[in-house]
Amino acid sequence: MSRPASLPGQSQYQIPGMEVYRRLLSHSLQYWPYLLVALVAMLVTAATEVGFAALMRPLMDGSFVDRDPDAIRWIPLAIIGIFFIRGVAEFLSNYTMKWVGRQVVKELRGRMFRHLLQMPVPYFDRHAGGQIISRLTYNVEQVAAASTDSITILIRDTVTVLGLLGWMLYLNWKLTLAVLIVAPAVAFAVDRVTRRFRKISRRIQASMGDVTHVAGEVMDGNRVVKIFGGEDYEQSRFDEINERNRRLHMKMVATQASNLPIIQFFVAIALALIVWIATHESLLQEVSVGTFVSFITAMLLLLTPVRRLVNVNALLQKGIAAGQNIFGLLDEPLERDQGTLSLDRARGDIQLRDVSFSYDAAKGDVLRQINLDVAPGETVALVGRSGSGKTTLVNLLPRFYEPQQGQVLLDGVDIRQYRLADLRRQIAYVGQHVTLFNDTIANNIAYGSPVDPSDERRILAAAEAAQAMTFIRRLPEGLNTLVGDNGVLLSGGQRQRLAIARALLKDAPILILDEATSALDTEAERHIQKALDHLLKNRTTLVIAHRLSTVEKADRIVVMQDGAILETGTHRDLLAQDGLYAHLHRLQFSDNGLD
Repeated sequence: MSRPASLPGQSQYQIPGMEVYRRLLSHSLQYWPYLLVALVAMLVTAATEVGFAALMRPLMDGSFVDRDPDAIRWIPLAIIGIFFIRGVAEFLSNYTMKWVGRQVVKELRGRMFRHLLQMPVPYFDRHAGGQIISRLTYNVEQVAAASTDSITILIRDTVTVLGLLGWMLYLNWKLTLAVLIVAPAVAFAVDRVTRRFRKISRRIQASMGDVTHVAGEVMDGNRVVKIFGGEDYEQSRFDEINERNRRLHMKMVATQASNLPIIQFFVAIALALIVWIATHESLLQEVSVGTFVSFITAMLLLLTPVRRLVNVNALLQKGIAAGQNIFGLLDEPLERDQGTLSLDRARGDIQLRDVSFSYDAAKGDVLRQINLDVAPGETVALVGRSGSGKTTLVNLLPRFYEPQQGQVLLDGVDIRQYRLADLRRQIAYVGQHVTLFNDTIANNIAYGSPVDPSDERRILAAAEAAQAMTFIRRLPEGLNTLVGDNGVLLSGGQRQRLAIARALLKDAPILILDEATSALDTEAERHIQKALDHLLKNRTTLVIAHRLSTVEKADRIVVMQDGAILETGTHRDLLAQDGLYAHLHRLQFSDNGLD
């Protein structure tokens, strides 16, 4: 088996780095009172750095050279005071910035989740779930670090560097020039490293999405993996992706680790120049012991903030790369909901006029010139071979997809003129692949319904009608039983009966049944059919079925092939026509046929 060359979900367009950082800062600036406290605390922290360097001058000259008793008394107290103030200021700046960071994480995750809830279905068709989850988890954490931790370092350490340089200029401008000689070389090194950091960071974001995607596939399909013996293949696939992720991280580490020694080497050159110049005979007369020690102390104190400022580049580039993914998602267009008409309860009159649809123009139309009228209260079954377009057709009704040509009308009005929420409130759906949430049975039945989950009477009635109470009564917690992740603690038939109960409780005028009884045994199916017969009364129903025995009583059967309607009629009429429907019927009901 070969591994796909790449996974979907990566945007080709990258938002410029400065635009990303501007948007990140806009999220942080909403909490400006906390940022103001942090800013003041950072300025105080920077001032204590300069204060400590300045303290070295009277310490050396007053205590060790002049033996001044006043200096000997107050300097120890000053040292304690400086570090006490520094500790309080560092705590305030770190705590307030972390608080802002977590607020930004919460806000971005909330915005992304709300955005995902309103994204069109085609977006999820094109993007891998693992990539989306990676953006919600890993990428947001990187963004938080860029929007808060980096601000702390940039402000506090920049002020510290400027303060120390100012003090050094005050002590001796000639010595300070020796430090500034290496500045262009440092700036060039930082610029080159910045480009590499951002490039590697983007690749790490994609790699983390691949890790999440593959792990999610294995967890979702663990039964398939086990039954088909795919453990070795999945392990090798994951190992390959995991190794690629490790290599990318090590490239980042190597870049970061080599960057600091280079900067420190330039600083060492500056330090050597200072020592050489300071010991020159012409300067020995100008510079006292205290001044020289204070200057060297200030320069050594420069190393730590300069190191952090150099390293913050990696943090910034990770955040910007992550921000490009996050804002790329947030900039994706939402479902078009330009309809203005409200709809309380539809009659259920459905019309399709010359409808054509394709998922990809290069692959051709999936539906071709479909014309179909479904009267209010009519039950229409859609049958045909796999890939004939049955499911695509019914997916147009709730506007999961928009047709490229033609119109879909509900009660004589183009469905695009209705508000989406009003349109979808008219439709109940039971699919072949049932989705249940990790919640109680009662909450799953009442999901999306105006009925409160605490209204046990109506939930019980829906469960009874769906023949679900036969197994619910045997459960220790009854309706309050947790069903597990996607109903994993229930059988396929039990999950489908809950889905039918959910549709019954919604009481919508239009019902879509997509292989709704496929997971039920013969006896349960017979009971469900009785419930459905009652449910279908006065409701417009579209039934998709491969088992033709389930649609024989439909008011009309529409036979589809290659995206077009081939035959239409009742079960008896279609058998008499001896066309495709009759052929499929013979296949299913002959001794050697397929069911």
